[in-house]
Amino acid sequence: MEPFSDLDPHWAWLALGLILATAEMAVPGFFLIWLAGAALITGVAVWLLPISFALQIVIFAVLAIVAVFLGRNYLRANPVEAADPAMNRRGARLVGEAATVTQGIENGSGRVHHGDSEWLARGPDCPPGTRVRITGSDGVVLLVEPVA
Repeated sequence: MEPFSDLDPHWAWLALGLILATAEMAVPGFFLIWLAGAALITGVAVWLLPISFALQIVIFAVLAIVAVFLGRNYLRANPVEAADPAMNRRGARLVGEAATVTQGIENGSGRVHHGDSEWLARGPDCPPGTRVRITGSDGVVLLVEPVA
């Protein structure tokens, strides 16, 4: 006697779809959600129609391939915009802020102090103590210009 012999197969597909959707929320990556959709649609189809197990697998596989392909094309055409594009780029978050030159900027490079950090800086020559405005960043180097 099999342990799940009285379980209708549509419940297994629906459960698989929910498990995959939950896994997508736990580990986001926009991939498992397409498989979850394929499993849920397969579950509904099995619920409504008497389909053999082999055909269920084929339906799921075809739906999964089509869903991943369509989802990939949709996301390529409509990329997800970040809520804060500078979130992991600390230098970019400082644009527009003021800093103080701590090591004179000579031949285009020096050091500036902002907040509790000292940064490498590039910009026009300035003596120590000059107030500068941060105009951008190039990796860990701040781009600065003197405050007028």
